[in-house]
Amino acid sequence: MSEWPPKPPVEQQKPSTSEQTTGQEWKILEKAVLASVEEQRRSRRWGIFFKLLSFAYLLFIIVLMGKSCSVSRQVDGGPMVSESHLAVVDIEGTIANAPNSVNSQDTNKALKRAFEASNSKAVVLNINSPGGSPVQSDEIWQEIRYQKQQHPDKKVYAVIGDTGASGAYYIASAADEIYVNPSSIVGSIGVIMPNYGFSELAKKLGVEDRTMTSGDHKALLSMTKPINPAEKAHVQALLDNVHQHFIDAVKAGRGNRLKADTPDIFSGLFWTGDQAIKLGLADKTGNITTLARELNVDKKVDYTIQRSPFESLLGKMGTSIGQGIGQSISQQVETQSQPNLQ
Repeated sequence: MSEWPPKPPVEQQKPSTSEQTTGQEWKILEKAVLASVEEQRRSRRWGIFFKLLSFAYLLFIIVLMGKSCSVSRQVDGGPMVSESHLAVVDIEGTIANAPNSVNSQDTNKALKRAFEASNSKAVVLNINSPGGSPVQSDEIWQEIRYQKQQHPDKKVYAVIGDTGASGAYYIASAADEIYVNPSSIVGSIGVIMPNYGFSELAKKLGVEDRTMTSGDHKALLSMTKPINPAEKAHVQALLDNVHQHFIDAVKAGRGNRLKADTPDIFSGLFWTGDQAIKLGLADKTGNITTLARELNVDKKVDYTIQRSPFESLLGKMGTSIGQGIGQSISQQVETQSQPNLQ
């Protein structure tokens, strides 16, 4: 039963001002927490995006390096070309015993594959080089001569672009015919060993040379000592000997096409392509495209060994670490009188 008499209704109490403030603070705190959670979500999404982007970039680099390696492996195994073609081997850049230069190991391997390819109609040396090491140049020259003997049905053509000088011309002389541009730089049949003397300057500056050796001539051509006449004669004989190898190679390759009445041919001078033809150092003007037309061959296949960026980096590191006194001297004795002709 309901109470009697009935009690008056209790009035609903309104929240106090402090309670209202507390409620608003909780709402603000809630919004701040939700905003922080949303910001974290966005941060995670961007983090995932950049991680995927980095992964894609890394994957691209790996694929790129893989393609470079595959090109090298393809040449090592011999490109499978089913149609008649010109087998091109590049001689571009400085000739030196280094992975990132024209070296005999890679070049001779490429030459062997080019000659042995069943559908290669001719081998083309694509030359654009100021020269370099006489040893590397001679080893490539010898390999060309050997492969020509093994494959007498295949001719070798040297096509000189901007420059075919010194060691590069050494290699070109092994070809059956040499094509040049009228403005090509050709020749420079000579040997050079750069050396400087600072003995007088060292005296003026009070610099004392304390170099010690266990051999009378171990400090040969020291820059801080006056030149010894006997040592100078010895080095000159060395250079003359290397120069004679160069001359013999050019004569063996060019034969009676050389103008014998021009003694300056072997003096270290260089000429334009037009002048080289008149001297018998080259045969005709043209390039790889004109050669392909003359031989009626449309396809050209590059047999040059292509090293991957990773291999080139290792090669540069090895060259830097492995430099010594003997290597620095051998690098100075070069069949290259104009290294900056390009």
